Amino acid sequence: MEVRIVSYTEKGGDTARRASDALRSGGHVCRTFALEKFCRDGDEKLSVSASEWAKEAFQTADALIFVCAAGIAVRAIAPWVRSKTTDPAVLAIDETGRFVIPLLSGHIGGANALAETLANALGATPVITTATDLNGLFAVDVFATKNRLKITDMGLAKEVSAALLAGEPVGFSSDLPVTGALPKGLTNGNAAIGVCVSYERKAPYAKTLRLIPQRFTLGVGCRKGRDAAAIDAFLRRNLAAQGVPVDALVCMASIDLKRDEPGLIAFSEANGVPFYTYSADELNAVPGTFSGSAFVKETTGVDCVSERAAVKASRGELIVRKIAEDGMTFALAETREGISFE
Repeated sequence: MEVRIVSYTEKGGDTARRASDALRSGGHVCRTFALEKFCRDGDEKLSVSASEWAKEAFQTADALIFVCAAGIAVRAIAPWVRSKTTDPAVLAIDETGRFVIPLLSGHIGGANALAETLANALGATPVITTATDLNGLFAVDVFATKNRLKITDMGLAKEVSAALLAGEPVGFSSDLPVTGALPKGLTNGNAAIGVCVSYERKAPYAKTLRLIPQRFTLGVGCRKGRDAAAIDAFLRRNLAAQGVPVDALVCMASIDLKRDEPGLIAFSEANGVPFYTYSADELNAVPGTFSGSAFVKETTGVDCVSERAAVKASRGELIVRKIAEDGMTFALAETREGISFE
């Protein structure tokens, strides 16, 4: 997780650095910002307003931590808040490190989990306010995030939480194997509202919240300057032939020579699918047997871009070998894993 931490006082800077050290030890990437007079080794000078700092961090970070009054944080982020499905986690910590408060994206963005981690590290109290957490109930957005499932309807997700809080049974069904016991409130039996984990458009309940497993990685390649509409049609046609909805894609991948390819970028942005690229050396190092081409090897430095990129990005199994058509290539890899309540 990419984390940005900002503080405004000397004591706050000490707390910010403690928080950063704790998160870095857990594998997170952190940057700490402070006013020039309070900067210490490793800090970056804060030279813009809190709101301008938040604007940039909203675009580049997974989490923002304000070591200051919660009101400062709220005013700073207010202009940039858009959606609970896309906004980063935002937390406030008082300058003495006594309280850690998730302010935004507690579930999907991971602010609540981050607060628990920081509270343990700082000896602080996490101030959790989300109702399902306080009542020890199943939180569908947390479950979806942990299991790489895409929520298809945030309105229905709220209704699921409301039903659980009201003590009403919520159905649960899954096409993927499940480990762990059903949480309190969920049932395998009949219910008026329920959650269904499936790639298909199933509706086993009168109100069905469908969660789409994101298990597939798309390997792509194309001739330079290939038309975006042609690329879109080609990729969609081949995904449909495999029964894979676009929403089931974790990401798409190619060689770094294609990082600025307009048609590939257009597909990525239009469908909200992250686009990763790798060097020829990185792709050549991917183990496995691939559909090699001498021409591709001479041109790019690697024998097969799409297959190797799909496996590299997914760390899964290649399930569809290269399909080539009119200067475009398609390959598909799958990470085969079930879902868990544990």
